[in-house]
Amino acid sequence: MHISEGVLSAPVLLSGGALTVLGTAIGLKKLDYDHMAQVGILSSAFFMASLIHVPIGPSSVHLLLNGIVGLLLGWGAFPAILVGLALQAMFFQFGGITVLGVNTLNVAGPAVICYYLFGNLVKKDSGMALVAAFTCGAFSVLLTALMVAISLLFTEEHFVEVATLVVTAHLPVMVIEGIVTAFCIGFLKKVKPDSLPGFSGTPGPAPPYKERTLAIGAKKPESRKRATHAK
Repeated sequence: MHISEGVLSAPVLLSGGALTVLGTAIGLKKLDYDHMAQVGILSSAFFMASLIHVPIGPSSVHLLLNGIVGLLLGWGAFPAILVGLALQAMFFQFGGITVLGVNTLNVAGPAVICYYLFGNLVKKDSGMALVAAFTCGAFSVLLTALMVAISLLFTEEHFVEVATLVVTAHLPVMVIEGIVTAFCIGFLKKVKPDSLPGFSGTPGPAPPYKERTLAIGAKKPESRKRATHAK
């Protein structure tokens, strides 16, 4: 769902770039760096899934996986997706550098929204979790398609037909993304539930570094007492 270079107006490009910088800064601040491997895996999955695409005017149709990325990373979806889009632009001329900010916002923004809407629901029983995961995957694609359409409409009113086509063409992708997201969440609930929102160990928003340092420091006196008692 990348927008090509030379299509959007300067105000849209600047606005998208500024919001992406803000989102990335928040994502880097909230990210738990103990789980960088998972962030890299999700960024790579997004990179590969969105490479296979069908061009539609100034945009394209392809899998996104931003729903599952948002559920697992929260605000960390911004830096993860930014890296994937930047590599696609540099190595495959997919999208472009000048539209990198807008494209990142259009994909990562819905990912963060879905994190807050569905993050708590995937902790429920398996039936509710699968329904929430399917809805999350489908809704993230819908939001991204709408944001792409809005980006085009803010640039030129004559893009109405193209914007409508972009949203319509992604309706089948919504179903596919919903199924993939539901499958991934169902699998993770069985083998690695601590990677889901609300469980300890999730790479989503982490406690501030100072709080974690204080918590670790608070445990040291107890461990010293045990060592002294053992002697």
